[in-house]
Order: sequence, then structure tokens, then C-alpha cells
Amino acid sequence: MLNWAQGVWRPVLEVFILTVILYNFFRYIRGTRGAPVVTGFMVVLLAFVLVTFLLRLEVLQYLTGAFSAVFVLAVLVIFQPELRRMLAELGNLPLFINAHEQRENIEVIVKTVERLSEVRIGALMAIERTIRLPEAVESGIAVDCEATPEMLETIFFPNNAIHDGGVILKEDRIAYAACIFPLTQRQDLSTSLGTRHRAAIGLTEETDAVVVVVSEETGQVSYAFKGLLFRNVTCEALRSFLTSVLVTPSRSRSWLVWIRSRTRDRVKPGPVVLANTGAEQAVTTTSTGVAK
Repeated sequence: MLNWAQGVWRPVLEVFILTVILYNFFRYIRGTRGAPVVTGFMVVLLAFVLVTFLLRLEVLQYLTGAFSAVFVLAVLVIFQPELRRMLAELGNLPLFINAHEQRENIEVIVKTVERLSEVRIGALMAIERTIRLPEAVESGIAVDCEATPEMLETIFFPNNAIHDGGVILKEDRIAYAACIFPLTQRQDLSTSLGTRHRAAIGLTEETDAVVVVVSEETGQVSYAFKGLLFRNVTCEALRSFLTSVLVTPSRSRSWLVWIRSRTRDRVKPGPVVLANTGAEQAVTTTSTGVAK
């Protein structure tokens, strides 16, 4: 029994390691421009292997084995940009980012929202998490500068050349500005919702991003997450929500708790929720202002 266990644990470990690597690779490329290429490449490769083995095409089987190293090299060449970004972003994984830095990033957003809300300047900020935002990025302007309240205010200042559209934030950087986010296609939304709020809902329906909105007409603050819109929230409520979603759990916690925290987003309820409850859809509001 002991010898059997010793002989089994190595294959199990190998399968586990390969599963983790493949899962994180496909999770990384999901939503990127290389995703369709990966899908097409895998479909062609699997179809070729299945046909050669099912039909027992010995020559093609030999060639498949002989050129396996060439296939690996082809993958490295074809997906070089994605692999390079993956390696470059290893240092930005939550494991290496302390909670203090994450809270500082949240404070930048909250301070920006406070200032813009007071003077009623509209804003749309998307905080990128694990899924890249290719649709928004393609229509945006690369900025790549440090995220500060002053810089964000400058971007959203009226009559600025890039004040229209949304901003994409990556950690402590402003990655893109003047981005056009996809609008939600839902027909049950209130007519008081303007383009910014519909764009916030639309982006969070397709990605796991958090989108913060400041209404230009009323100065009200809202945020969207997983297709839900929380309207007319206070800055304290916004700070609490962003902390619950973005701040990495302490390293002293077990790996099991850390994995659960990454796979199960905990959302604190806001004062106003626009939610789809299946057959019945409800809209709860606390104000009658029209948001833009």
C-alpha cells in the first residue's frame, strides 16, 4: 500500500501543476486580443491529433512527435506579446502588493470623486482587475501616468480634449483615457439613466472591473459591479466597497481562504441597487434626479 501511494503522488502532483498552469494561462488571456488566436490554435491542434490517432495515420503520428519541439517554439513566437506581459505582471500579482498600497490607490479614487462631485464634473473610471479591457482600450488613448486626484481632475475637466469617455485604472496608474465602454443592452433600465451609467453597467456585465461614476447633472456618486448599479452612494460607502473588493487579504490567512477570496467576490450592499432578479426585475431608488 505504501509503495502504491509513493508511486501515485508524483503523477497526481504533475496533473495538479499542469492544471494550475493551464487554468491561469487561459484566465490571463481571456478578454485579450490573443484569445481568438489561442482558441483557433488549440482547436486545430486537437483536431489534428485526434484525426491522426483515431485513423492510425502512423506517418503523421511520427511527425507530430518529431515536431513537438517545433510546436512549442511556434507557441512562444505566436504568443510572445501575451507571454511577455504575463511575466512582466508577475510582480503586480496580489501576493506581492501590500494592503497599504492598495488602500492608497483607493484613496486617490475617493478623493477624486469627492472633488468632482462638489463641482458637478462628470466622470467615468474603470478599475481593472483580473480581466483585461480590450474593447475599451482599443477606443482609448494611452496615458500611462501616475494616478493622482489632480491628474484625474485634469482629464475630466470640461472642454478638455480627452474628457469624454472613461478612464482605465491599473493599480496606481492611469492606463487609458477617452475610452468608449460598451453600453448595456438591457431594456428594463430606468430612463433616468444616462450614457455614463449605462456604460458602467455594460462594462461590468462583460468583465470583473469596478466602475465608478460621477453624474455631471446631479453630482451623485455611483458604482457598478457585476452588472449591478449602486446609485447615490456616499464617499464612505464607496471607500468601504472598494476596500472589500480590491484590498488583498492578509498573508497570514491560509491559502484556502485566499483562493476563496479570489474566486468569490464579496460585495457590500449599497443604498441603491439596480439588479436583475431573474423573472422579476426591480429598481430601487432613493432620489428622483436624472443621472447623466
